[in-house]
Amino acid sequence: MDDLRVPPGPGAPRGIRVPAAELVEHFSRSSGPGGQGVNTTDSRVQLSFDIAATSALDDAQRARVLARLEPWLSGGIITIAASEERAQRRNRQAARQRLADMLREAVMPEIARRSTKPTRGSKRRRLEAKRQRALTKKARRRPDAE
Repeated sequence: MDDLRVPPGPGAPRGIRVPAAELVEHFSRSSGPGGQGVNTTDSRVQLSFDIAATSALDDAQRARVLARLEPWLSGGIITIAASEERAQRRNRQAARQRLADMLREAVMPEIARRSTKPTRGSKRRRLEAKRQRALTKKARRRPDAE
């Protein structure tokens, strides 16, 4: 099994390379597709990765990933299962790709929202819509209510 490579992006300008020794794979029988072979082959893959103890992330990245992936973690370890494909090899690739995508998303820093003012056109449209709504409601009133 090769190292897991996460492509460069925000939060990881040089990408991330997770050593293969830090990834743990378990295989079991899948309930998914496979025909007659589904009961005899261990095609389901569980890929585990210890985020808290990895050497692939620096301290800032580790803190960000642990905070973002906290709902999916159990003791600092994330486990991803893949059983969509019939072949074990393709399920291994799917699990590794899913882990790489999750790490890439989790390592991205939060983008601070910059407050902006409404444009002149948006103010005009809002007020025009309010006037139109008032006219609609006014037309529903009884004639003697004016």
